[in-house]
Amino acid sequence: MAGALNKLKKSLSLRLSFRSQTSETAFPQRPDFSADISESDSRSTASRSSPSVSRFSRSISTRSSKKTCAICLANLKPGQGQAIFTAECSHSFHFSCIASSVKHGNHVCPICRSKWKDIPFQFPTNGSDPQRNGSGQARRRLHEDIQANVPSNLPPSPPRPEPHHFSDDEPLPAETTSPTSSAHPQTVTVKAFPEFPAIAASESVFTFAVLVGVRAPPLLADAHQLERAPIDLVTVLDVSGSMAGSKLTLLKRAVRFVIQNLGPSDRLSIVAFSSGAQRIFPLRRMSDRGREDAVLAVNSLSSNGGTNIVEGLKKGVRVLEERREHNPVASIILLSDGKDTYNCGNNNQHRSPQNRTSANPRQVLEYLNLLPVSICPSNSESVDEARLPTIPVHTFGFGSDHDSASMHAISDSSGGTFSFIESVGMVQDAFARCIGGLLSVVVQELRLTMRSVSPGVNIGSIPSGKYVSEISDEGQQGVVDVGDLYADEEKEFLVYLSVPVVSAAEGEEKVEKTSLLDIGCSYKDTVSKEVVQVEGERVEIRRPQVLSPTDVIVSLEVDRQKIRLWVADGIAEAQELVEMGNVEGAQGVLTNCRSTLLASASAQAGDGLCNWLEAELREIRGRMASMESYEHTGRAYVLSGLSSHSWQRATTRGDSTSQSGSTGGVIGYDTPTMVSMVTKSQTLNFMNPPGQVRRLNKSCSLTPRRE
Repeated sequence: MAGALNKLKKSLSLRLSFRSQTSETAFPQRPDFSADISESDSRSTASRSSPSVSRFSRSISTRSSKKTCAICLANLKPGQGQAIFTAECSHSFHFSCIASSVKHGNHVCPICRSKWKDIPFQFPTNGSDPQRNGSGQARRRLHEDIQANVPSNLPPSPPRPEPHHFSDDEPLPAETTSPTSSAHPQTVTVKAFPEFPAIAASESVFTFAVLVGVRAPPLLADAHQLERAPIDLVTVLDVSGSMAGSKLTLLKRAVRFVIQNLGPSDRLSIVAFSSGAQRIFPLRRMSDRGREDAVLAVNSLSSNGGTNIVEGLKKGVRVLEERREHNPVASIILLSDGKDTYNCGNNNQHRSPQNRTSANPRQVLEYLNLLPVSICPSNSESVDEARLPTIPVHTFGFGSDHDSASMHAISDSSGGTFSFIESVGMVQDAFARCIGGLLSVVVQELRLTMRSVSPGVNIGSIPSGKYVSEISDEGQQGVVDVGDLYADEEKEFLVYLSVPVVSAAEGEEKVEKTSLLDIGCSYKDTVSKEVVQVEGERVEIRRPQVLSPTDVIVSLEVDRQKIRLWVADGIAEAQELVEMGNVEGAQGVLTNCRSTLLASASAQAGDGLCNWLEAELREIRGRMASMESYEHTGRAYVLSGLSSHSWQRATTRGDSTSQSGSTGGVIGYDTPTMVSMVTKSQTLNFMNPPGQVRRLNKSCSLTPRRE
């Protein structure tokens, strides 16, 4: 009886084993991305099987034509310490073999060539298995990759062929009337301050300064998106081999932040470049679907190859030049961590230490000649080309190995700004500051005008930085083309006048005042699309016979602007000296600048801008302490600062100089919308540190917060 019972048990176990193996072959399961069968697990399974089952399994394996892996041609016999992957087409391979094949872009079965819907993904273990070592964080990241179905290190599928012409931009939404669009409640404000309240009637002054400024209206806290101009934005991103690792990870995170904060009327395109350039995402509206697709495109980025900045910019320009429809604002964001290895004739490593500079002026000019006219107007060869609108390129130099001179020149020629991202964790904050401005354009095509209103009062000069200024009618009229203004953004310019002696004819009353200038501006309102004319107050000064003590008190507004220009000129002079190897001379210029600043009336009055400028000078002195420190980070820091001063617009610079006051007020060139966007970025970084980067998927909120 016992013998018969044993035979029955053996027969049942053999049948169960046969059913198990045939079912696995006939119905392959959905591949598990997290599967990693260990050798110990396989051995323990084999040890639990009875000898008779093992013998029967071997006979079945023999009769199934000795299954082998079609990639390595090794045996697929279980229990050999390797995981086995069975695809949906029922063909099996070693998991490590097929994962390596997929890593090189092969997404079809090597045997039957059928395209797989479920692709194996091998999680990077860094020497340990996240399933075995109990690392909760690693398991959570793996789980998120599986849930998002877009593994962070899964190489992208072969890119779709680009169209011959980039006229495939998504149409703009139909224009709707905003409740406030019929009449904008606020306009640009114009201000003016004479250097002194009075000039003696018997005196003539040839360089009398008048501060003229304009300020854009704010974006209301509950403002509809139509309160600002929508944007067509192209991000041109360096994905060369040097961007591998945390650089690329945090770049993706920063671009996803940009995507999250664009509105449904804004459009975004993404261009990636390394040895060549590829448009990986067309110009599309950032609707919910558009954001999701843009995030998938960003997640697909991988790093390899060299650095071809010119090709990346050419492709980005094509996206904007060949679009069928146009948003009112268009801009390019360029980020790179290296030198253009395909278009630069010089490299720092081939120079002697005493002559090692990023690029001399001639080489920079030759480099700019390679760029399209749309971002380098000086390359125009005809009148029609010269009339093309210039596309601002906001450049971001990443790390200490980028070509800061070329990046600065690109931004300067196009009307953009240059930011220096010194540490890898600053990328998102730098992008946040930039889009905080770009997403708050409330004024366009602003033109500031000044006209003399008294005989003998002539305009001598208008230091306007990078803004184009013109003096006409023999000094009777001056114009500054300011262009776009961000919400709450302010621009200030000094106008130097010649003021003549006042003499009253016999029998006439003594002249008590002199009218100097009439100030005004014109601009296009982004809501009504209408041209608005604003007239400021007339600038006048008293002309007493004898000056009183209060008549010689300088205007702090004028003094502050003079000091700002003095510091900016001093920094530029120091940079020229250090580029020639004269570190000692550069230090002397900076020391003189600081002494002049601290002795000014504005600094003595505790002016916040003067304190900020003093901190900037101190920082630059440290970065110019030696040629080594200047080469490492000093040049990029200085050029970013000069870009900020010349456009009176905030940039990101290194790690040290704060762009906001300690009291919470805005100092320098930051606008409230920039500060708000950077704060939002830093809050997200605090809640989700860069070391724990998570994927933006459908569960994340994609609705931009209205600042």
